[in-house]
This record gives sequence, structure tokens and C-alpha cells, in this order.
Amino acid sequence: MELKIGWLYPKLMSTYGDRGNVICLQQRCQWRGIDAAIVPLDRQSEASQFDLVDVIVGGGAQDRQQEIVMRDLQGAKAEKFRGKIDGGTPGVFTCGSPQLLGKYYEPALGQRIDGLGVFDLVTKHPGIDAPRCIGNVVLEITASPLAEELRAILGETPIAIGFENHGGRTYLGNVAPLGKVIKGYGNNGEDGWEGAFYGNAIATYSHGPLLPKNPFIADWLIQTALRHKYQEAISLSKLDDSLALQARKAMFERLDCANLVNTL
Repeated sequence: MELKIGWLYPKLMSTYGDRGNVICLQQRCQWRGIDAAIVPLDRQSEASQFDLVDVIVGGGAQDRQQEIVMRDLQGAKAEKFRGKIDGGTPGVFTCGSPQLLGKYYEPALGQRIDGLGVFDLVTKHPGIDAPRCIGNVVLEITASPLAEELRAILGETPIAIGFENHGGRTYLGNVAPLGKVIKGYGNNGEDGWEGAFYGNAIATYSHGPLLPKNPFIADWLIQTALRHKYQEAISLSKLDDSLALQARKAMFERLDCANLVNTL
């Protein structure tokens, strides 16, 4: 078996170590004997490159980089990308990427940046003097069917941990939130929700990077991508995640979430 990992604009959208999500997916595939190739999806790519990928990863970016990306992600590229997500291709999109996949992003300075409208959400920056949403974030993943499928992998309620650093505030329309905030700000620091989930695509403000801190999410992406590609049930072999589990336990204790340790 093989997977092709599409990496959205690697040079422009990899803020706060989000390339670690790509590395994590590739490594967890290789440990299981699954060939995993990385396909850059950038300004040099033809729209047809989107047809090649089985899972897509997008990271964060500054406002200037987002403007450059959105000038390029138009026309045939936008249609191909939109078609992949609508068709069930799994992906994880962090911080700046969900803003681009939403309806629009209003920066603190400059013009509104129109998004692809894949996610029914909008993001607005409250102004240059507004404090950023920075710190560790813990959330219970509640989106269906993701939560149920993760629970089947874990045997417990899926609790994700990450690190957020964003100035924009995201507001959801007719789209499911990824999960319920336990610690941190989440989408906007007001409504108690974090991220969004549509099709098989995860949108989140959680850096970390997310997947090494939450390997069960990485395995869900791999399993879903393989199932979608080969149209058959896929069961992944277990890996030794003891170091990641120890790190999660330490962070839960540091954040006074020790009651979550038994969800590991």
C-alpha cells in the first residue's frame, strides 16, 4: 500500500512547526511498511497535482503569506482542492489554513481576504491592539463521526492537546466544531468551541505540532486515507507510542487536567 501526502505551500505555510504533521504522517506510515511520498502543492504545482494526493496537510502563515497563497489558489487549483475535500479526502489544516478554507479572513490591517468557502466559517481580527490567543489548548473532540471513530481507536474519549497562537477570531456557521474547549481559547475565546470538521477534513488552531502530540489523530488520517483510496476496510498495526503518552500525561498534569490522564 502507498499514500501520497499533499503538503500545502510548504515554504509559505509552515509557521510554528506545522511541518511536523507531515513528518509524523510519513514516519507512522513507514514504520508500518506503507510507502508515503510527499507531494508539494505550491505555486509551481499544476492543478492536476491535487488529483495525486490521498491526504492533505496545511499549516499556519502570516497575513502576508496568506495573501500570496490566495492569489495563487484560484481557478482550476481552487476547484480541484475544493473537489478533494468535498469528495472525502482526509486532511488536517492548522491556523492559517482553515482561515483560507473558510469564507473570508479580515486581517487587522488591509483588505478582506476571500477564502475558498469549503468550511462555513469566517475569521476576523479584532484589531492590532487586541491581545493574541496564546497558550496550551486542550479539547474534547466531539465532531461526528470523527469522535466515534477516534474512540474506537483509543478505547476512550478522544482528548487532544496542542498550542494555539492566533490573532484572528473564528466564528462557525453551518459546520460542526471539531471539539469542546477544556483549556485555552479555541476559535474565539467566547463560545467554547475549537476548530471545525467537514467531510474528513479537520480544521484547528492547535499547533504543537498537533499530530505528534496526538498520534491517534495521525492514525485516523492514515486509516481514513487508505480506506478512501483502496475502498476497503483498513486496520493499522499498533505502534509503540509510550513516549508520546508520557508527554501527554506530563502536559495534562501541568495544566491541571490530571483527571484526563485515564483517557490515555
